Amino acid sequence: MTTSSSERGVSLGMPGLPAPAYPDDVRARLETDAREVIARYPDSRSALLPLLHLVQSEEGHVTRTGMQFCADMLDLTTAEVTAVATFYTMYRRKPSGDYQVGVCTNTLCAVMGGDAIFETLQEHLGVGNGETTDDGKVTLEHIECNAACDFAPVVMVNWEFFDNQTPASAKRLVDDLRAGQPVEPTRGARLCTFKETARILAGFPDERPGAVEESGSAGPASLVGLRLARGEAAPARVVHPRGGPHEEPQDRVHEPSPAEHLSSHDAPQDTSASDPAHPAGPTAEEGE
Repeated sequence: MTTSSSERGVSLGMPGLPAPAYPDDVRARLETDAREVIARYPDSRSALLPLLHLVQSEEGHVTRTGMQFCADMLDLTTAEVTAVATFYTMYRRKPSGDYQVGVCTNTLCAVMGGDAIFETLQEHLGVGNGETTDDGKVTLEHIECNAACDFAPVVMVNWEFFDNQTPASAKRLVDDLRAGQPVEPTRGARLCTFKETARILAGFPDERPGAVEESGSAGPASLVGLRLARGEAAPARVVHPRGGPHEEPQDRVHEPSPAEHLSSHDAPQDTSASDPAHPAGPTAEEGE
């Protein structure tokens, strides 16, 4: 007995209708912004990535209408635009929340507690990977690497860092986001919505007063190598194997002050900005 293509869920009929157009006023505004972006590049097709961020800032994800708009502006086919939009995970293909909460589950973050954080948040929020809470506030996802291994385990919200998280601090973080409470990243500027973040990634300035100055630079743990190269670092802190016998070295061992950031080889630190009992550590300008 054979089954038809329709019974197998395969459509062999007419192609889908063209993507609906933006309203005239939205189209005019986006065209003005798009031309500003395109003018930055000697080859117009190089502007595709920021244009995808631009249309994402309009609707919160990259729609068929947005991809058609990019194709029109850059004289590309929709197939070419779709190939790029589906390759990069930073472009959303379906409606998502105001806050994209990404939990790093790559090797170091995972062994430092990232897997536990992700599992806790799935249960706490009642959503799976890539899903959004019913109130439309939070979309949860696991991500491969935040390039912040020295602060593991790391959670990112709209691409801003929340370092040295624990399951408990991550739960407080998402609860604050859903409640509309002010949340300060461990490093970087204060949070804005995902749509606002997408516009900044498209190459437009962050117009919030003081936000650029808040961005700061690399955290202290990231600058240890630079300080060592300059001969500026304090003597290394000796970390012995956990649970194993050891003798104290004869030389004085440097013990970090509470303001210093511990190595990611230490136990995860409660430094979530949503936890007033464990405020975020100080930031440092590069080279300081």
